[in-house]
Amino acid sequence: MDILFDSFEEWAKYCQDKNILPYIAVLEYEMKQKNRTEQEIWNGLAKAFQVMREAVQTGLNQDMRSRSGMIDNGAKKVKNAKVSVLGDNFQQLIYNALAAKEVNSCMGRIVAAPTAGASGIMPGVLTTLQNLHKIPDEKIYEAMLISAGIGLIIERKASIAGAVGGCQAETGTAAAMASGAVVYCLGGDLSQIFDAVAITIQCMLGLICDPVAGLVEVPCVVRNASAAAIAFSSAQMALAGLKTVIPVDEVIEAMGEVGASMESKYKETALGGLAATKTAKMIEKKVLVSNIEILPDDTNL
Repeated sequence: MDILFDSFEEWAKYCQDKNILPYIAVLEYEMKQKNRTEQEIWNGLAKAFQVMREAVQTGLNQDMRSRSGMIDNGAKKVKNAKVSVLGDNFQQLIYNALAAKEVNSCMGRIVAAPTAGASGIMPGVLTTLQNLHKIPDEKIYEAMLISAGIGLIIERKASIAGAVGGCQAETGTAAAMASGAVVYCLGGDLSQIFDAVAITIQCMLGLICDPVAGLVEVPCVVRNASAAAIAFSSAQMALAGLKTVIPVDEVIEAMGEVGASMESKYKETALGGLAATKTAKMIEKKVLVSNIEILPDDTNL
């Protein structure tokens, strides 16, 4: 990558040398590497955020029952829950993240940010943040560029794929991207953005990918909601001035090392973890049988 994004350290140096805001560096990267105009990039970000918002609303207002039966309108249940564990704001974050991810599990339209398996985290975080703090769309688009830069570096230094690095690579990366976006929107500097990323990954290091029946439903949907909560807690700590002891680049390198050493049964193969439980195996058989297409007898053809 010619401009930057080999490391967080290089990103910071690039911004310091050119005296630019961090999102400008990502904008320059997109313009040069993808051969896009600035207006095309802003238009793309606006479209992506609109799809995120629509996914949240779809998940909250339409029937979200997956063909397997494992997903059954969880976002609505949280929204309508009479017991609020930490107040309305926290409840909103959880049901927004659930809603967007349930749309993915029910074959709806989503933004892979950075993957479909983690597609509830950025929408849940950004829509909740905007609603609570009245963040203008333009600021959200800038934050999305920050998130893109975070994702690019993690992909380069570790992985964003569950099949390569486990769920830490998917939901962990998405949560780190979202946490950095929160810090940026609330006035944090680049150092605090990087601290939020490092804290988030530290909290999600080692998370396995163990989809029941090989479907991106259980435990994926609830993990999206939990990851969204971690994104906010990491942002809160970073904005308060908590510094990560291990530099962010080293944290991501550790993430890559953990992913590389993780057994294959914990990396999207549905052979370990929750996917290997007795109940999961029963669900797997049921799902496979229900999806078999019965063809007509062709013995006389």
